[in-house]
Amino acid sequence: MNGVPVFQVDAFADRPFRGNPAAVCLLPSAAGERWMRDVAREMNLSETAFLHRKGDAFRLRWFTPSVEVNLCGHATLASAHVLWEEGLISPRKQARFLTRSGLLTARRSARGWIELDFPSEPAKPVQPPPGLFEGLGARPIFVGRSRFDYLAQLESEEAVRGLKPNFRVLAALPEHRGVCVTAISRSRGRDFVSRFFAPAAGIGEDPVTGSTHCMLGPFWSERLGKSELVGFQASARGGAVRVELRGGRALLSGQAVTVLKGRLLGDPMADSPQRD
Repeated sequence: MNGVPVFQVDAFADRPFRGNPAAVCLLPSAAGERWMRDVAREMNLSETAFLHRKGDAFRLRWFTPSVEVNLCGHATLASAHVLWEEGLISPRKQARFLTRSGLLTARRSARGWIELDFPSEPAKPVQPPPGLFEGLGARPIFVGRSRFDYLAQLESEEAVRGLKPNFRVLAALPEHRGVCVTAISRSRGRDFVSRFFAPAAGIGEDPVTGSTHCMLGPFWSERLGKSELVGFQASARGGAVRVELRGGRALLSGQAVTVLKGRLLGDPMADSPQRD
């Protein structure tokens, strides 16, 4: 059967219908940008990943239904899961991805989880931008900003879970991808909880966001005095992310489950690719 193989994978989940769903498209070569944007809009998930082989690695790009992003954890985890599950690389071999954020790698850890090697993205303290408090409906005890996102610490796990943000106001914040809220966790086996809102990128609340843990890891490591942490993203679907800080990198670990396999009909080369 012709068409582009496409998979829907629940990332940062140990069973179907939990964690964060991502679509993964396996391309024969670089596809047209307009086609990829159309597919991401059609899939209507927080991220759709497009990858094709490039030497001993895979070129990987991520799209929300409205924009291309520079870094995405759950769709990278889903991509590695598909490559191993479909036999495109050996489960014993590292998956290597060429991305907008440089070379990213994935491997299977000793516990059987997928471990992503991502850049650490510490948040620096900043003055709260106008509209942040109104958009969150809360007054954080700390506000910071990383390369991509704002970080807001709230006083308790209950405050994080009970938040009812105004997406229209948050979308208008200046020059950002999204807003991550967090607090220390009182649950056994977890160090912190978080939620992530990115209406400016076409996502109201993201179910589980791997890339924000590149920021949450350093933040909570400094406060808790630990280099290995467990975070739980307290969305409706929910999901756990393990974080280990090592040499300026954030090693993010999670599980993944394939829930759908199919093929996209149509020509991915219908318009010329912007870049390989």
